[in-house]
Amino acid sequence: MPDRVLAVLTAPAAGGEADEPYRFVDPAVPLVSAVDLGVTRGDGVFETLGVGEGRAQAVDAHLARLTRSAAMLDLPAPDEEAWRSAVSAVADQLSGHVEAFVKLVYTRGVEGTGQPTGWVLGSPSPDHTVARTEGVRVTVLDRGLSHDSAGNLPWLLQGAKTLSYALNMAAGREARRRGVDDALFVSSDGFLLEGPTSNLLIKDGDRLITPSTSLGILAGTTQAAAFRFASGQGMSTSYEVLPRDVLESADAVWLLSSVRNAAPIREIDGVERRIDVGFTAALNAYLLARRE
Repeated sequence: MPDRVLAVLTAPAAGGEADEPYRFVDPAVPLVSAVDLGVTRGDGVFETLGVGEGRAQAVDAHLARLTRSAAMLDLPAPDEEAWRSAVSAVADQLSGHVEAFVKLVYTRGVEGTGQPTGWVLGSPSPDHTVARTEGVRVTVLDRGLSHDSAGNLPWLLQGAKTLSYALNMAAGREARRRGVDDALFVSSDGFLLEGPTSNLLIKDGDRLITPSTSLGILAGTTQAAAFRFASGQGMSTSYEVLPRDVLESADAVWLLSSVRNAAPIREIDGVERRIDVGFTAALNAYLLARRE
């Protein structure tokens, strides 16, 4: 079974003409131009989907978010059907792996051509068993912006999943420098936001809560699935503007992402947190089995 699968979109933007929506390419062969704006300026967007036994998860939600992110960058609207076809084909090639992931990359293309580029790369997932069962330790980092800045500063592209991920990667390195596994951003005025590559989920009694997307955070596909799971369990769900001290009274807290799924937070800045083992196991079982 292949360890890496790559499909290049023939015409990634809506309205393009192509005999075939994609072509498979040897992932070991150089592909991207050195003057592609996705490389030189991070001028593009991406998505990462989980794959379970050859079936891509939450495809509609990820393609909708790819389209929203593209619009925020004034990129041409992606051809969602072409991308869907490529995602399905790449995921199918990974059917021999219990868990895998597929990454969609859509850039402005080679400077001066006006032609965007796009590709879909699939690979087996790392083993996230420890994070899902034993939990992760996090540090809280100031993002440097007030909680109400998103509406006033649209050029900062808050809420878009762009290729400009240097800040997110720097936050992850800072977390590791502090001897922990991950980070959690707060606004400069003390409101909860998101992780560098994840959404925050909080359990308070029979409620599940997540920070509001009005704060300029990325709308999470896995978080949305967690809310559907909770509703099926008779719980209420809510998007809210949450001060940092909510973490202290919460019954349990998780970081959610498409590949790691639900990682319970077991320590925040050196303070141990309780893990809800039963709810975590049930939530991860639901997320791993989803095909929507």
